Amino acid sequence: MLRKKLPMALLCAGLFAASTAAHADRWGVQFAGGVADHDVKKLDLGVVWDPGLEWWHIGGYHFTAVGEGHVAYWDLREKPNVNANTWEFGFTPVLRFVKDSGYIRPFIEGGIGVRLLSHVQETPDRSMSSSFQFADMLGVGAILGDHQQYQAGLRFQHLSNAGLKHPNPGINFSQIYLQYNF
Repeated sequence: MLRKKLPMALLCAGLFAASTAAHADRWGVQFAGGVADHDVKKLDLGVVWDPGLEWWHIGGYHFTAVGEGHVAYWDLREKPNVNANTWEFGFTPVLRFVKDSGYIRPFIEGGIGVRLLSHVQETPDRSMSSSFQFADMLGVGAILGDHQQYQAGLRFQHLSNAGLKHPNPGINFSQIYLQYNF
């Protein structure tokens, strides 16, 4: 019985491997800079995974999803401060509505992810309360190049703990980013 099923199993495995190789994942590196209320500056390094998903083609555009991992550094300039430097680590799945083809492919995007902060106390009277934060984001941008290897965008990002712990002041960043896709 096993001898009869083995050729079929090998054929299925071969077809699966061929289909994944033909539709290989794409990776990118993202650099961002941003500013927030209370005189906070942010530098962000991201790694982006694009599994190549596409669905719901509408009028020359379609939906896609990417995953982004981030490490960011906050520089708090407001005085007096308790922790002038904070590190942020996290992951965000991003949903994007992007143009199907062309040298320039504009898009709108949004995502909700999670973050961990190295410090929660910013100033003597302002605290994020918990290291765990949610990060929701909305943005616009474009994918550029003959091989769609460049990307640039503008994002609005809000971090807060969603009321899990109080106080929950949150923080809002406006960011510009550049990305190179491999």
